[in-house]
Amino acid sequence: MDILQEIWSGLRHNKLRTILTGLSVSWGIFILIILLAAGNGLKNGVTSNFSDRATNTVQIWPGRTSKPHQGYQAGRNMSLTDKEVEKIDNDVNQMSDRTPISDNYLTITYKSEYSSYSVRGVTPLYTSVFNLKFDENGGRFFNQTDMNEQRKVIVLDQKVVDVLFKDESPIGKFVQVGQVMFQVIGVNSKKDNWGDGTTYIPLSTSQVIFNTNKKYRSIAMTVNGMTTMEENDTFNVELKRSLAQTMIFDPEDTQALWIRNSQRDYIETMNIFNGITVFVSIIGIFTLIAGIVGVSNIMLVTVKERTREIGIRKALGAPPSHILLSIILESILITTFFGYIGMMTGIGITEVVNFIMEQSAVQNPSETGMSVFKNPTVDLSYVYFATSILIVAGIIAGYMPARRAVSIKPIEAMRDEN
Repeated sequence: MDILQEIWSGLRHNKLRTILTGLSVSWGIFILIILLAAGNGLKNGVTSNFSDRATNTVQIWPGRTSKPHQGYQAGRNMSLTDKEVEKIDNDVNQMSDRTPISDNYLTITYKSEYSSYSVRGVTPLYTSVFNLKFDENGGRFFNQTDMNEQRKVIVLDQKVVDVLFKDESPIGKFVQVGQVMFQVIGVNSKKDNWGDGTTYIPLSTSQVIFNTNKKYRSIAMTVNGMTTMEENDTFNVELKRSLAQTMIFDPEDTQALWIRNSQRDYIETMNIFNGITVFVSIIGIFTLIAGIVGVSNIMLVTVKERTREIGIRKALGAPPSHILLSIILESILITTFFGYIGMMTGIGITEVVNFIMEQSAVQNPSETGMSVFKNPTVDLSYVYFATSILIVAGIIAGYMPARRAVSIKPIEAMRDEN
């Protein structure tokens, strides 16, 4: 207690010096937290945009040829049919799930409410490729039996339900799709980033009623075993070369077939944010170093000013260990207290920002668009580690000059004129 009272008296006597020392510590911790939070917020926001589908999804669309090939002129419109689906099944060993997709834009009517939506013909595997969600009372997606029997059943996005059914449950109700009645069997509660919502019907039903030409708008699949951008680039090239055989176009034609490889995009995005994390960490480290330098310099000044006092105390019989302990404790108290202030201030700001963003999302549930910033919080292990570094630096900063000071003979220390 005597040592603590002595330290407290010294800190009160040198308020400005204490505050300046503490500010260098607090600022270092605060900036580190803000930088890490900003990096995490950007990373969480962008990666959340991949949640509308599995990150290992590959989707292809037909295009228009830009090169002549095997006697065919350029400018032909390509199309996807069962031949391409079969080709993919036979040649793509990395594939796990796949679904052809047909698409029509039709008017859907329920009682006096109506609007036009995308009516998408797909297989039951569509849910595993695009991660549709169904709440407890949200019904189900159609199954293989619905496909085999070509049932007139339909699944609606929540956006569609909000328009057509208002506060009424749509499960079991009938809606008119174009001129045909379909029974609602499920509601996809997953929010779509774009558009007014989509509806889904069995592909077999769509081909009988709306797509008698048996052509598909796209084919989507999930693939496994590719963890690098190079592997995904090779997969894209081989997939295009394989489909060029049935669709008859030049494999080097960049306009004939469009491929969206979400896994490649995901890996590329993660590489970018890993770089951002490293960059932010480097800045944070240099900020901590600035705080450490600030603590070290002020502790050097502190010990220098107390050299005469140290000599007097040694002359009166104070052991060197007691003097060392008081100086080191002073350094620990300053770095710990102000480090805690910087830590709590930084965490508080990130939590407030996160709370405001969550409340905004709750108040505007229908807001759409790509997320660029989300959940800007920080792993506390980083914060504790940084604070510990500052405390250790403060101990070293106080110990080194204090060790030198207590090694000086009392008579020489008392002669010191600072």
